[in-house]
Order: sequence, then C-alpha cells, then structure tokens
Amino acid sequence: MRWQGQELGVADAAALPGLEHLNGLVRSVTTPDFAGVTFHEVLCRTALNHVPGASAMPFDWTVNPYRGCSHACVYCFARGTHEYLELDAGRDFDTQVIVKINVAEVLEKELRRGTWSHQPVMLGTNTDPYQRAEGRYKLMPGVVGALTESGTPFSILTKGTLLRRDLPLLTDAARSVRVSIAMSIAVFDDALQHLIEPGTPTTTARLDTVRAATDAGFPVTVFLMPILPHLTDSIAAIDDALVRIKAAGATRVVYGALHLRPGAKQWFMQWLEQEHPELVSSYLGLYPGASTNAPKAYRAWLAKRVRPLLRVHGLDGRAEDDHPRGTPVSGLAARAEARAAGVVTTSRGRAAAASAAQPSLF
Repeated sequence: MRWQGQELGVADAAALPGLEHLNGLVRSVTTPDFAGVTFHEVLCRTALNHVPGASAMPFDWTVNPYRGCSHACVYCFARGTHEYLELDAGRDFDTQVIVKINVAEVLEKELRRGTWSHQPVMLGTNTDPYQRAEGRYKLMPGVVGALTESGTPFSILTKGTLLRRDLPLLTDAARSVRVSIAMSIAVFDDALQHLIEPGTPTTTARLDTVRAATDAGFPVTVFLMPILPHLTDSIAAIDDALVRIKAAGATRVVYGALHLRPGAKQWFMQWLEQEHPELVSSYLGLYPGASTNAPKAYRAWLAKRVRPLLRVHGLDGRAEDDHPRGTPVSGLAARAEARAAGVVTTSRGRAAAASAAQPSLF
C-alpha cells in the first residue's frame, strides 16, 4: 500500500484548512486505496475516556482509537462529535478520519496507574475500532494486549470483519479477562445496505464473522439496530434478519429504532430526500423538530413485532429501551466488586479468571 504523507506545516491539498490546530497532529495521509479519505495521524494524550454518569450508558469507560469513520453510515449517531474538531458531521465525518497512532502506548501507561480499578472498558461506542483503516494501522492488537495484561475486562462492538484477524488474540485474552463481542448488522437487504452504509462490509461478510467468532468459542450478540421505519421494520424483514442471525450462531439480539441526533439528523434527512422522497413526510412526523427518538408508541409497536419473532427463533434478546436512557447507570465496577470472584467459561468450556468487575455489557 502506497501512502503519501505531509509533515505538519507543509502544504497538503488533501488536508482541510484549520487542521494544523488539531492537538498532536503528526501528519495527514492519503492513499489510492481509500479514495477521497484523508487520515490525520495524531499523538493522543489520553486513551481512556470516562463516561459521565448522566449518560445512562451501561459502562463507565471507553477507548476510541479513531474519530470519524469510513463506514459512512448515513444514520451514524456519532456524526455530531466531529463538529468538536471544527469538521462537519456529514462528508467530513466519512472522509476526515483522526487516527490516534499512540493509543496503545498511552493506554498501557494509564492502566498501570495505582488508581485504576479494572472497570470494564467498551470499544466501538463512538466510531468503529475495526473500520477499514485498522487494516493499515493495526492499533487494536496493542489495545487488546494492554487491557488483557492489566486484567481489565472489555467489550467490542463493531461492523468490521477485520475482527477475524484478531480472534486468536481475543481467544487468548478470554483466558484471563472477560471478553464480550457484538456485531452490528442493521440492514439485510443488499441494495439498501449499499446505499445507507456504503463503506461497510456486506451483511453476509458480517454474518460470516459472527460465525467465526462463535466457532472460536464466543457467545456473540448482534445489534439489530437501527431498525428504520418503513424501510426495515416489516415482519418479513425482521423475520429474515433473525433467521440469518440465528444461522450464524449468535446467541443474543439487541434491537432498537432509529435515533436521529443532531448532525446525523440533517445528513440522514438529506439522504432520505434523495433516495426515498416518498418517506420524508412520514419521518418528519416521527422525528419532528429537534426530537431524536422515535415516539414511544412506535417503539412499543416495534417491540410487539420483534419479541414474538425472537421467541420463535430461540434467540435471547432485549430492546435497547429496556435500559432507560434517562436513568444514570454508573459505578458498574463498584457494584460488581460486591460480587464474589469466580470463574467464567466461554461457550466451548475454556476457563477464564473472573475479575471483580465483569458485568455483561451486552
């Protein structure tokens, strides 16, 4: 792979104006293999991100090796975070990717601190750690190694088939710490998937990755979300998705309706006007003004469709809304420490030492 890089301070036609002010910027990189995408390599000061308790997310710590994502999912909830870098939440999010090239080394130092209490860490909550650039930068093996060596349990949520590269490493890690794996698969219609997630691996490739992970002994969760009103919420579409998820060996499904947060909402509605103009008025009715969530009535209607089908296909599962977003969920590790230490095993019976902080994140 031939990469072209410009040192900081040297004019680069591919770099955006203002990026010279990005903290820790080393260089901006382009390559023919990623047409139209620029990678901005930075030296980060921190790797562990503490999740505010008010966020109501079921985890307290995250690591994000990348910001921005070449998956280019039109609906991606993380789009708005790119605006913190004075980049836009639309095209820039897809094509201006920040790469924390020293994330593993910084993480290793942070995990060695005496104050670190080995709380669970989540990977893939903002942008995908196994997006295509990971094939070039190979940041995840170092991240996984640092977490494992420190005795820190972790979970991975991804759409990336590059996960398969690291399955041997993750299998070794699971002998020491709790490792949870989830694959995000929202769209099972190939034509629609190509339109709305143009940079992602195909649905079939992701299902094959689920199978590879289950064959390696991991109980895999599939995130069937977002479910898109009038596009993927029919009984036939949901049933087909669950049939294929079950066949791939997944044990659990988390489902939820589309969220349209600031940044993502404008980009998604622009896409909808171009690809499905007949649905614009319906979406404006479901997501009026500044609203980000589908109405409670729609979510209840969706649950009545999904839950019976989960039972039919013998899949464990829950709605994303089963853990209310408005209720703070913090201190997972502190609560887990009250539990007696034990031993957990993978689905193939491999023993793994259970740390005091191992609540399931999926």
